Amino acid sequence: MVHSNQAHETINSRVEALLAKMTLKEKVGQVNQKLYGWEVYEKTDTGYVLTEKFKEHVQRWDGLGVLYGLFRSDPWSAIHFDNGITVEASAEVANMIQQYVKENTRLGIPVLLSEECSHGHQGLDSMITPVNLGIGATWNPELHEKLMAAVAEEVRAKGAHLALVSTLDILRDSRWGRSEECFSEDPFLAAQLTEAVVKGMQGKQADLIPADKMIAVLKHFAAQGNGAGGKNAAPASIGERELREIHLPPMKAAIQSGALACMAAYNEIDGIPCHANGQLLQQILREELGFNGAVMADGCALDNLVALTESREKAAALALESGVDISLWDDVYPALEAAVELGLVSEEKLNDAVRRVLTLKYKMELFDNPFVEENPQRNKEQAEKINLESARQSIVLLKNDGILPLKKELKRIAVIGPNADAMYNQLGDYTPFQRESRVLTVLRGIDSLAKEAEVLYEQGCGIRSDNEEGLEKAVRLASSSDVAVVVLGGSSARDFNAQFDQNGAVINTTGEEEMDCGENVDIADLELGGLQLKLLQKVIETGTPVVVVLISGRPHAIPWIAEHAPAIVSAWYPGQMGGQAIAEILFGEVNPSGRLPVSIPRSAMQLPVFYNYKDGGYRKDYYDMSGEPLYPFGFGLSYTEFVYDNLQIKRESIAAETLADGEKFCISVNATNAGDNDGYDVLQLYIKGKAGSIIRRVKELKGFKKVWLAAGETKEVHFELGAEELQVYSSHNTYKVEQGDFEIEVGNPVSSLSAALNIG
Repeated sequence: MVHSNQAHETINSRVEALLAKMTLKEKVGQVNQKLYGWEVYEKTDTGYVLTEKFKEHVQRWDGLGVLYGLFRSDPWSAIHFDNGITVEASAEVANMIQQYVKENTRLGIPVLLSEECSHGHQGLDSMITPVNLGIGATWNPELHEKLMAAVAEEVRAKGAHLALVSTLDILRDSRWGRSEECFSEDPFLAAQLTEAVVKGMQGKQADLIPADKMIAVLKHFAAQGNGAGGKNAAPASIGERELREIHLPPMKAAIQSGALACMAAYNEIDGIPCHANGQLLQQILREELGFNGAVMADGCALDNLVALTESREKAAALALESGVDISLWDDVYPALEAAVELGLVSEEKLNDAVRRVLTLKYKMELFDNPFVEENPQRNKEQAEKINLESARQSIVLLKNDGILPLKKELKRIAVIGPNADAMYNQLGDYTPFQRESRVLTVLRGIDSLAKEAEVLYEQGCGIRSDNEEGLEKAVRLASSSDVAVVVLGGSSARDFNAQFDQNGAVINTTGEEEMDCGENVDIADLELGGLQLKLLQKVIETGTPVVVVLISGRPHAIPWIAEHAPAIVSAWYPGQMGGQAIAEILFGEVNPSGRLPVSIPRSAMQLPVFYNYKDGGYRKDYYDMSGEPLYPFGFGLSYTEFVYDNLQIKRESIAAETLADGEKFCISVNATNAGDNDGYDVLQLYIKGKAGSIIRRVKELKGFKKVWLAAGETKEVHFELGAEELQVYSSHNTYKVEQGDFEIEVGNPVSSLSAALNIG
């Protein structure tokens, strides 16, 4: 067994030895990720063949650094079951690529295969998990670590090495179409889940990546969730303090967990694009935070720098100097060879980027064995159990007037709505083509559980369509049923008729797509689209008891629904197992345990709405509307009742210097399940600084514990607060534990205990 330090030294020496042999052209080839993966193969009657385009690209640089999306399937790539790479053939095609590069290049440097893994792999027959907003709602990093380990095992078995995973975006404006890719509006919760992604996908070894693991490329660095107006890739109009307090914590946690790669964000910060921001990618990311991995560009983002530099060569030099190591599809990094020859950037700077790419390849042990075993043994059943449990825990019960859980003796159940039986609508953006048998919709889930009941379905209306043809059928069904489950929300489902930008984002020009979420699908109005509210109003008018299930990729404004619907369940996009998970919640087989990872606004006119706003001396409400969210961050109901008592603090005052040396406040509280049903509770710890050099936030999440409690059971739950949780980015632009009083709250947004602490 090779020890970590020895392995690290061996990798470094092997990288330097190989780098010394490389020509300028070969080095440029290693930092380019120009090809779309679906362009490099063709499926024939007898199998798969490599294309001339692929072979010409390998010849151009005498090698291939990184190849994107070999297995990608979706309407943009136009890859589906008839022309794509099947699970059974994945390893074979991956090995064909490695074999060709090994035999047809001077140095035979193996290829890194990168794949989209936003919520499972965007490849045929892959496991599709809840989107990040749903994962955020689980408040369960331990569970997510297991889920990401299962995803890594599946995708690694196909022959891929880099998993592009959204983890770094903090949702500050829910009009943004990529809201679904965010874990939360809160940096602490997002950081804990980002850490789970790194540990689950890469494992906990510092140097060599195990054979069933991958390298996570964390997206997007930084502040993309703060785009002006909620618009995709819009400027982030924030200062450095907002950057550090809100947007850096997930990346900081990732680095401490061993992160090896990240992707730069499209947006600019204070006028500087992230891809050209040396302060962000060099001074902060590398020098201050200690990141020594690779930075990948986002799709075609480097082309945008030509507007600054007025030449591809200067744009290439600017990005390389700023800290971008790997390109993605752009026409800029192919110009790096000329940029070096023109003296615009040094070859040594290029060497730094090449070192990072080669290091990833050595960590994946590709030089010793670039090939992957065909048809490896995997525990698919265990992976699906984890996926189902993740879907269950992602569901948030927002309201319940006693109608839930539904009684099994119901005779006739109406399942109504545009998201009741639309499999792609519950899967989110970045989703491959699906076999119907793999996706359990809400209709199928209810039908499988309510075996004694007659379960009938009517769509009623679309997501955005104004077609009223189906309304009356749905209303008639509801009026003749014992209960109506109305499944509303949004959709990120891409359509073959949609138009796409060269980076795969939707160009929504026709106005006919039923999408209202996803990349480039930003909206101004957060009310439900089309005739959905009208459908619900008509169903409620029948007098039949109604349960509303919301399946969506962002928080929608639902004030009328909150007032009039007897029960509301928020399920985000719950993945392939979502229908079963929702049905189990509705019938009480599973006690809902999700808690909101974001605030749900009353209206888009309130925005921004997030819980951790600055506590300045200004009025919080509007003249014509409350400033409070409809449902607050951290909120979620259960089929049982939890109560808290006996809040204890070991030491109520600790000196700032002692905290800086590692001392911590030790806090405990008793949580009791006072109801009749077993279930999970999520205890949340918030702090509020009372004094200091800067304006503090009204409260900040600094700890949480998801605890299983049997009916009647009491558990003592422990928290710690140290320098990491209590420091601020002070008025002197340094991190500091400042003296003063602060308050803690432990519990949830409805019921909590509080205490005062002091930093002396």
